[in-house]
Amino acid sequence: MNEFTLTINGKEEKVTGVSPTTPLLTFLRQRGGVGTKEGCAEGDCGACTVVVREGEHMQAINSCLVPLASVMSKDLLTVEGVANGDLHPVQQAMIETGGSQCGYCTPGFIMSMVAAQRNSELDDEAIEGNLCRCTGYLPIRRAMEKLAGADVPSESLVNAFPTTTQVSTSYQCGEKRFFRPENLEEVFSLMSEHPDAKLIAGGTDLGVEINKFHREFSTLISLEEVAELKTIDATSSYLELGATTPLTRIEKECKGMFPALDEMLRWFAARQIRNRATLGGNLGTASPIGDLPPVLLALDAELRLSSEKSERTVPVAEFFKGYRQTSLEPGEVIVSVRIPKGLPEGAVERFSQAYKVGKRGADDISIVAAAFTVDVDEAGRVMHSRLAYGGVAATPLRALEAEEVLRGQRWTIQSVQEVKAVLSETFAPIDDLRGSAAYRTRLIQNLFEKFFYEFSGSLEEVAA
Repeated sequence: MNEFTLTINGKEEKVTGVSPTTPLLTFLRQRGGVGTKEGCAEGDCGACTVVVREGEHMQAINSCLVPLASVMSKDLLTVEGVANGDLHPVQQAMIETGGSQCGYCTPGFIMSMVAAQRNSELDDEAIEGNLCRCTGYLPIRRAMEKLAGADVPSESLVNAFPTTTQVSTSYQCGEKRFFRPENLEEVFSLMSEHPDAKLIAGGTDLGVEINKFHREFSTLISLEEVAELKTIDATSSYLELGATTPLTRIEKECKGMFPALDEMLRWFAARQIRNRATLGGNLGTASPIGDLPPVLLALDAELRLSSEKSERTVPVAEFFKGYRQTSLEPGEVIVSVRIPKGLPEGAVERFSQAYKVGKRGADDISIVAAAFTVDVDEAGRVMHSRLAYGGVAATPLRALEAEEVLRGQRWTIQSVQEVKAVLSETFAPIDDLRGSAAYRTRLIQNLFEKFFYEFSGSLEEVAA
């Protein structure tokens, strides 16, 4: 329990005497792997990108956000392990296109592109989580274009990943403990034994708390290896997503089922974050600016919550109780999120979409996030609607009065203008550095009008 192993660039290493909450980035640099850089310490710049092997798949992650114990028994690749004698094709392409100047951000770009090439995912999204402050992105994109379609044999990496011989499920250093149970029974037992423990899954929020606010956690219980929490169950009537299923997996395996979910996942964050972030984590933090809660509110999703003694179902609309407060009771965990499929009786078409407005496209906190669902009948009258917003109140909320005004009305610009008038009085957003209250109020209204115009042509075809 006082040591564990992990593999770094093909070499198995023993870890002992290091706090489990030490950022992986810090550990790598202290052992001499200084190619991995710290830029922002919150997962925005990608200078700290390393790769984790998951089976035959490679995942680029932000090492600044990952507590060291989260990667016990894992196989890691850093920029020092990319070349095997000759330069890796990604490195060679960056040289040939002039993709590096000062070089500070370059190792992070290299790691993102190495993972993307191995996974046949070389596109702009592969590097949208990497910032460059001097080179400009055109030569870096040219490097990606040179690599597109190229076959990279496994031996181009130093020492093909071996299998770690020791698999650890717990670690302790001094008074700090880290547990990684493999089933819910173990989770509940540990929560009972350590009632003050903090749950962690991807750690993309917790890592920021550790780095920026110097939070200390004496006991962490990791949920990322609990099989019951990593399932995806799609039927004709619902989609059920395990609470710790990484967003990247949801994005790939559930694409096309819910357009609003597809859209918000695209803008949620960069690939390094989506490889670690989870649905349950995004809900459990109860952040008023979480990107996914408005989508789940608009889709009438519900949560399955379990404890050692009971299980219950709670609509997402009833889950948030206040700023950073949820209806989770002591000893409970979010097990899954269930999204219903299909239309209400009498409806012939559904319009549904999500929107995020931020200073940056994908890798930024939203100023306002919104998601809308409107179901109409043959006459073009609204039978059911859900208008949900984030970033405009202490919790993500539905605009209930506006939904009531919309009920039974024809889906026209006139009804939209009526709803906009109601929306202008529904929320009382705050002024902050990202945007003024007045700006947020305009966004609340105008995003709904934008939603109408995106789908008005489709409605005219239905009515015809």
